[in-house]
Amino acid sequence: MDEAEQVLAGGGEMGALMRSMDWGQTSLGPVSGWSPSLRTTVSTMLASPYPIGLYWGEEYVLLYNDAFRPIFGAKHPASMGAPAEQVLPEAWNVLGPMLAQVRSSKVASYAQDKIIFLERRGFVEECFFTWSYVPAHDEVGRFVGVVVIVGETTRQMLAERRIQAMRELSIRTATEKSVEGIFRAVQAELSQSIADLPFSLLYRVDKAERPRAQLVACTGLEPGSTAAPVGLSLEDEPGWPIGEVVHSGTERLLEDVGERFGPLNVGPWPEPVSRALMLPLSWEGGGETTAVLVAGLSPRLPLDEAYRGFLQLLSRQVVADVARVRAYEQEKQRAEQLEALDRAKTAFFSNVSHEFRTPLTLMLAPVEDALADTEEVLAPRQRERLSLVQRNGTRLLKLVNSLLDYSRLEAGRAKVAYQSTDLPAFTAELVSHFESAVRRAGLVLTVELATLGEPVWVDREAWEKVVFNLLSNALKYTFEGNIAVSLRAEGAEAVLRVRDTGTGIPAQALPHVFERFHRVEGARARSHEGSGIGLSLVQELVKLHGGSVSVHSALEQGSTFTVRVPFGKDHLSREHLLPGLTEEATQAQATPYIEEAMGWLRGPVRPEAPSSPRPRVLVVDDNADMRAYIVGLLQSSFAVEAVEDGLEALEVFRAQPPDLILSDVMMPRLGGFGLLREVRAKAEWKAVPFIMLSARAGEEASVEGLEAGADDYLVKPFSARELLARVRSSLEMARLRREAAVREASELTLQEAVHARDDFLSVASHELKTPLAALRLQTEALERVLPPEVRARVGERFFSVRRQTQRLAGLIETMLDISRVATGRLQLKTEPVDVAALVADGVAQLREEMARQGCSLTLESEASLPGRLDAMRMGQLVQNLLSNAIKYGAGKPVEVRLRQQGTVARLEVVDHGIGVAPENRARIFNRFERAVPVRHYGGLGLGLWVSRQVVEAHGGSISVTDTPGGGATFAVELPLDVPEFKAPAKA
Repeated sequence: MDEAEQVLAGGGEMGALMRSMDWGQTSLGPVSGWSPSLRTTVSTMLASPYPIGLYWGEEYVLLYNDAFRPIFGAKHPASMGAPAEQVLPEAWNVLGPMLAQVRSSKVASYAQDKIIFLERRGFVEECFFTWSYVPAHDEVGRFVGVVVIVGETTRQMLAERRIQAMRELSIRTATEKSVEGIFRAVQAELSQSIADLPFSLLYRVDKAERPRAQLVACTGLEPGSTAAPVGLSLEDEPGWPIGEVVHSGTERLLEDVGERFGPLNVGPWPEPVSRALMLPLSWEGGGETTAVLVAGLSPRLPLDEAYRGFLQLLSRQVVADVARVRAYEQEKQRAEQLEALDRAKTAFFSNVSHEFRTPLTLMLAPVEDALADTEEVLAPRQRERLSLVQRNGTRLLKLVNSLLDYSRLEAGRAKVAYQSTDLPAFTAELVSHFESAVRRAGLVLTVELATLGEPVWVDREAWEKVVFNLLSNALKYTFEGNIAVSLRAEGAEAVLRVRDTGTGIPAQALPHVFERFHRVEGARARSHEGSGIGLSLVQELVKLHGGSVSVHSALEQGSTFTVRVPFGKDHLSREHLLPGLTEEATQAQATPYIEEAMGWLRGPVRPEAPSSPRPRVLVVDDNADMRAYIVGLLQSSFAVEAVEDGLEALEVFRAQPPDLILSDVMMPRLGGFGLLREVRAKAEWKAVPFIMLSARAGEEASVEGLEAGADDYLVKPFSARELLARVRSSLEMARLRREAAVREASELTLQEAVHARDDFLSVASHELKTPLAALRLQTEALERVLPPEVRARVGERFFSVRRQTQRLAGLIETMLDISRVATGRLQLKTEPVDVAALVADGVAQLREEMARQGCSLTLESEASLPGRLDAMRMGQLVQNLLSNAIKYGAGKPVEVRLRQQGTVARLEVVDHGIGVAPENRARIFNRFERAVPVRHYGGLGLGLWVSRQVVEAHGGSISVTDTPGGGATFAVELPLDVPEFKAPAKA
């Protein structure tokens, strides 16, 4: 080993390079002349895994290890052993003074994340380094060079700079509420990121009749200049290819920006920008490009993965911000539309309530007059009908008044007149109207109204509605126990409490009970009817008095509604105060509430015992008047039973299922859809017709009911004739379905009988073959042992026995084939065969029989026809066709033709017998079918059926046509290559 190899031992790639160099051509001289300090420092440098370099001697000659090498890029390997100023001229204005300072001071220096511009990839590049310059001394203490310990931090510094830019962009856009504001924020932030984005253009795409792109944000360039047009057509693109990016939806890198627009001297560096990356942006749901970001690329940075990723992240941030503000704008627009719709709805309720009241008044007044007539004038049946009209008209008027009151409250147009009122006495009068209804419901009503000590200023009509609504609500949801009403003074407030022992309110529903149109789903109640504004109206009316309403409730324990109203009048508007104390009748206002409550308490209608069996119809509706009305319509034709809800209906079902169900949709405890699910879940109830009644009109409601399994859907209001027609039609359809089910059961029984017969044929055929084989063998043995003279006399008889035995064996084999086909057990055993030889052999076997019947037989066949078929089944097919020709064409010639047609073998058996009529050609291939009377020709009618099964099992076809001059021609086409096993479908 020479001295250079010893000094420069190890060091990986750089060690090998240094050992291969002629150091005598450098200012350091040959390795043999290197000082001990240089040798030691170089040896230490090559052994280090950390980037270390040396600036040695007066010229600062460069030496470095493997980890240091990437810093020089394309300057390596020429940089090894060369003077530093020669290698790094672009950075010497920074590095030179620092080296001089270390040399003069002999003190180590340190620089952290310092920017240095290096030309190591063919262009001046923005780089960042952290390094330390450590002075090196020889054996006597003289300065001989600088040891450089360095780490490149370019990636970290650029990443931090870009993350900061994204953070600032997020902060700027966070407060924006419009798309235009987002564009302004993007423009403001990108104008600060000139090191990474010397210029940027954001074009918004408008895909109208003539697609265009509009400039919405611009940095680094003058809007309207050649390189930054304010608007451009996507079809004519002399500059930026926006249309191409829009149509492809992919990025586009342009490296000829200077050729397109001339030198673009923008950004912090003296070099012009020559490259730009165009990125598609999409903030639409369909993913179509809606904008394009043109990002000018720094001339001092490579477009590496990190740089491209920053630009992609920037574009995604813009998309996210635009999508956010678009969603905000859409939500704001929806809120405004909902607010406008709410105002329109309130106005509609107000207008329609006014319009309803006039015809209702004109309807109710004549009815009341009619009911006032004596019984002699008005028959009981007519009086009952008018009472029904009056009750439901009054209920409708109550609903209309509630809607009108609520619409007035929402619109701020409520007419109130506050009066100084003896609230305990007034409340006692109001509660008394409900005493009879509460008693009829089997409940106890307790009233505790303490003296308040001073009058309370209330609007009497509003207080009536508060009390009536709370009492109605309590009665509706209470089935046992009591309802308690109390009024007492608590501090500066009069406090009314209405407590019940009813079904209670679930905890999750409590926050919503005072919301308009809200009803507790699935709650047990005397009726499911109602508009859902009663409690909401109570809250609004109490607020008018400066008070509040609250509820405390527990499931199956009951509810307590508490109303608080302040004493005095200072909290009320003076223009709405009425002096003096007035008393007004409350019966008129109470009547609708009482009538509605009484309607909940009418019991179910039980069927009368009919004189003759009639279809039973079960009516399920929680409205007593509706139940009575439907029962009155149906009871003349049907046995009708009416119940209040789905749970009672299920009890009736369990006792005796009806013939038809007529059910309302909205009911307490168990509604129409729940009842329908229960009925359809049980096999014995599935066939019962189910007609739904609902006030929900429209196609969607009908489809919902029918999809749930209802047989029909009837929308209220309906006519009596329509209801009767629907009920009769559903009952008739049910009868037809039952009859169809009976027929289907009969067919199933018949199919089972056919299968049993096929199984019997299989067993019987197997059992018959054994004695028949023994008979044939014994006959042949007996014929062989007879003397020749005896055999000559009885030979004809032995021939007849053999012939009939063979015929019986064929019949048995055919019967066995029937069972095989019927049970799907007929399989082919294909093998390579000569089809021509098979057909010739079949013809030869029947020549003697045909000669006895006076039939001449000719065969026209290919000399050889190779194929892959079941040989045994092919022989059976030929014999069946020839036997058929002999039977129906005795004494007439028979021709057999076999030829190849492509990959198919065509076999024709032509007879000149009685032929087959056109109407019989299809059915003669069916089991037990023939075209002639059995007494004339005999047979089972199975030969052609078995032949068809064999042919179709091979994937072929069989047909029959007329023979010219009379007779029938049977044609069979078979593929010459049949799969190894192919079983026909089970017959």
